[in-house]
Amino acid sequence: MKPVTDICDEHAEEVQTMQEDLVHYGARRQFSGPVRTVSVFEDNVLVKRMLEEADAGTVIVVDGGGRAGRTALLGDNLAAIGAERNIAGVIINGFVRDAAELVDIELGIVALGTRPCRSHKGGKGYSDIPLNMAGVLWEPGMWVYADEDGIAVLPEKSAYDK
Repeated sequence: MKPVTDICDEHAEEVQTMQEDLVHYGARRQFSGPVRTVSVFEDNVLVKRMLEEADAGTVIVVDGGGRAGRTALLGDNLAAIGAERNIAGVIINGFVRDAAELVDIELGIVALGTRPCRSHKGGKGYSDIPLNMAGVLWEPGMWVYADEDGIAVLPEKSAYDK
């Protein structure tokens, strides 16, 4: 994968970058792929469903309500599902748990931080919808690039990666 800094330099007119500092938790520090979106609040049923249904190589973008959330939306069990299915990564505007275990799971995982409490299981939320999150207007099918320098989003896969 080309570094996010290079993506930003080469696509300055069309690139969007996340304006929130996220922490890397998974073993995979660089990842890219087509976007699928989920919008939930303190409920991770749709996150699990997306991990089970999304195509390999997908990056799942979760708007979990940001810092208002009091529960984790992803832990080691759900991360293991994503790794087994070769999901490229999960970007969470919210929180994770089981941080000590996540570092060994071969999945890109970035989130605001950790919360020890599990989420609710009501199945409330939306998937595959446009999101306005952390300075980016996310649409399913866009292409996201993530590494240690940040997260860049393009309308489609960069010609460099085709």
